Amino acid sequence: MSWFDTHCHLQSFQRKGELEDILQRADDAGVSRMVTVGTSPEDWADYQELSLKYCGRINYSAGLHPGYVDENWADQISNLPTFWESNKSPVALGEIGLDYFRLPKEPELAEQIINWQKEALRQQLSWARRIDCPVIIHSRSAFNDSVKEIDQSGVNWERVVFHCFSEGKEEIKQLMERGGRASFTGILTFPKNEKLWEAVKFQGLEKLMLETDSPYLAPVPYRGKRNEPAHLVAIGICLANLLECSESVVKHSLWENSQKFYDLKERFKH
Repeated sequence: MSWFDTHCHLQSFQRKGELEDILQRADDAGVSRMVTVGTSPEDWADYQELSLKYCGRINYSAGLHPGYVDENWADQISNLPTFWESNKSPVALGEIGLDYFRLPKEPELAEQIINWQKEALRQQLSWARRIDCPVIIHSRSAFNDSVKEIDQSGVNWERVVFHCFSEGKEEIKQLMERGGRASFTGILTFPKNEKLWEAVKFQGLEKLMLETDSPYLAPVPYRGKRNEPAHLVAIGICLANLLECSESVVKHSLWENSQKFYDLKERFKH
């Protein structure tokens, strides 16, 4: 059983000619599968190509990240459905969601951006509901609004993951009551993070998902450096210590849960 990086971004490695080295280090660390997550039309096609080249090793998702939403959001997502009609479709829609962390100071402009983000999220959730696919949610400083939009969309919560979860026990309880789940990054390894540790303990192993979100958020002991899928192991070790179980138990739960969430068992059973 290997490690599974459920959420990373490989385009920068690919464009710098570093991807083979990145994948070799991941293999050496025991990370044999990953999902590279699309954020805009600028990376969807690149990730589709990677999933074809590294079939069974790299899968991909496609979606419009709220940070890239502007007045042209409808045009940006207009060709999303074509990826599901291709010979190599995404395993999930995402990452999509709401991000209020870096809104402009001008109230009217901030309100306009929030409205665009909500409209883009609603349309993408509507597509996810029609095709019944997994959904990767980006929610930053917008938890309650994100939950509200998903509730109203009619999307099956069992197919929803809040990636890079950084909230607490009460928030993860809301997700779990609905059937959803959270995925945890290297933030889990940062010191004095009791709120997040309480949350991951509350979710436990049953719906566990871990991610590097590389090249961002490198875990301890790599904090401050560029992150990569091989560093997922450090997150797994930290979680094993928090849950007081073995690394092999964490690895097994992560693999099984991630395969099930992304429907990979069905895709590759033949």
